[in-house]
Amino acid sequence: MDIYIKPKKKVSLSSRRAILVRDVCDVVAAKDVTAKIKKLHLVSIKNDGEYKKNYIVSVTDIITVITQSYPNSTVSNVGEMDTLVQYAAEKSRDNSVLKWLKIAAVVILLFFGSSTAIMSFHTDGQIPKIFERYYSMFFGEERENPAIVNVPYSIGLALGIIVFYNHFMGKKLTDDPTPIEVEMEKYDNDVTETMVDMINQQKNAENGGA
Repeated sequence: MDIYIKPKKKVSLSSRRAILVRDVCDVVAAKDVTAKIKKLHLVSIKNDGEYKKNYIVSVTDIITVITQSYPNSTVSNVGEMDTLVQYAAEKSRDNSVLKWLKIAAVVILLFFGSSTAIMSFHTDGQIPKIFERYYSMFFGEERENPAIVNVPYSIGLALGIIVFYNHFMGKKLTDDPTPIEVEMEKYDNDVTETMVDMINQQKNAENGGA
């Protein structure tokens, strides 16, 4: 019997202390055994008093458990080699007031941080002087901070930011991921891989010292 598994990169669990096959991977097999395989027990989370803890479930752990129940089967992995399980003793309660306070703080920081960065760039690049020179070239007279140049530039800057970040009024302009989503995905992947490596190194050290 052929069994295909696709382990996930990272999963989150709460309350329940038993990690099952269905928690960490997708299973493709005969209909009469798929449900049974998904209910197979992998790891028991110890009650050591820690509210949050990270675990690693290796693909070899999954294959071992499956082959013990189905010794004549062939298990093929089409997913990750290790799954990071982030366990929390309780589900985090969503405090709406705290959530909106965090959003407001982030918005304020982003607004003043980005505006400071833009103004610093304009100062270093002497953009006002360049616009005054443009005005002088096209209209033949000197004028400080010409609105006919500054206003279109400001509108174009705002439109450029909207197009670049692919968001306006809480809606995406296209289905493409935004630059922030891409960077957050890269960051999340890097954090997950680092945590997996650290936990594996800790396991190896413990096994070597045993």
